[in-house]
Amino acid sequence: MTTITVAQGLDVRPLTNVIGAEVTGIDLRQPLDEAAVAQISDALVRWKVLFFRDQHITQDQQVAFGRAFGDLTPAHPIGASVDEKPELLAIDAREHQQVFRYAVDRAPFAEPRRTLTGWHTDVTFVANPPTASILRGVVIPLYGGDTMWTNLVAAYQDLSAPIRGLLDGLQAVHRWHGYEGRTRPGHDAGAPPPAAVHPVVRVHPVSGEKALFVNPVFTRYIVGLSDRESAALLELLFGQISRPQFTVRFRWEPDSIAFWDNRATAHVGPVDVTDGDYDRRVERVTVVGDLTVGPDGFQSQTIDGELFGAQVPS
Repeated sequence: MTTITVAQGLDVRPLTNVIGAEVTGIDLRQPLDEAAVAQISDALVRWKVLFFRDQHITQDQQVAFGRAFGDLTPAHPIGASVDEKPELLAIDAREHQQVFRYAVDRAPFAEPRRTLTGWHTDVTFVANPPTASILRGVVIPLYGGDTMWTNLVAAYQDLSAPIRGLLDGLQAVHRWHGYEGRTRPGHDAGAPPPAAVHPVVRVHPVSGEKALFVNPVFTRYIVGLSDRESAALLELLFGQISRPQFTVRFRWEPDSIAFWDNRATAHVGPVDVTDGDYDRRVERVTVVGDLTVGPDGFQSQTIDGELFGAQVPS
């Protein structure tokens, strides 16, 4: 296996040729110096998602680790935070299982239920989705509960030149899907769901790489196309980003950390969560992002809601 040393005592070991690397030789309980932050940031842009194992950190230390890479967002634009930790979002399998069972028990002629997991890039229903997300394994089952990530740059580059040329000038509307979970204090449940319009292809602000920027959880339609055209093109793109050759799968353990570049990846949570009967809890912080920009210079715009800013004091 290739080992890339990026700092004294810190190694990055790629897990595939396309995406994912495991980082060793670092203790995240300790503050990071500027060199370590720079080297981890470079590795993140290169490998898209980094994995750290056996990191016995507290919630406060997870927050501190996230802040080394930028201002943190509130836990979620809609979802509730962990008590007294406004930056932390808890994702609990039991809550998902409960919502799923409620959905299948509804009247037979109710609207079709939405799936509770699917390929997505975090919080793309705002105009400035997070730059990065940091997820920590808190309660992990003996089996099941894996997460997968896909490289949206590789997915874009694999398309033919005529299709890439078409996509470079298109925009799509992303909207919150209405998941029925706990909401943050002060959220107006009667307000229109947050929505934004993004370029279909995003230019990475650091690497300059082009990446597909659509996902089946939040992307609703492509602007300017007919319903039939939009649906057909999105079906092609959704299939493209989920192709196995662009992905890496992570088997969680307690005290594992996943740190991903939200500008160049999509991910899918455990696909077995609604069929399983297990306890699984992970906690996430996200780094404030910028407005996305397309190859033609189009900059993302808010339709409903607000920018997802640094409302939590550093």
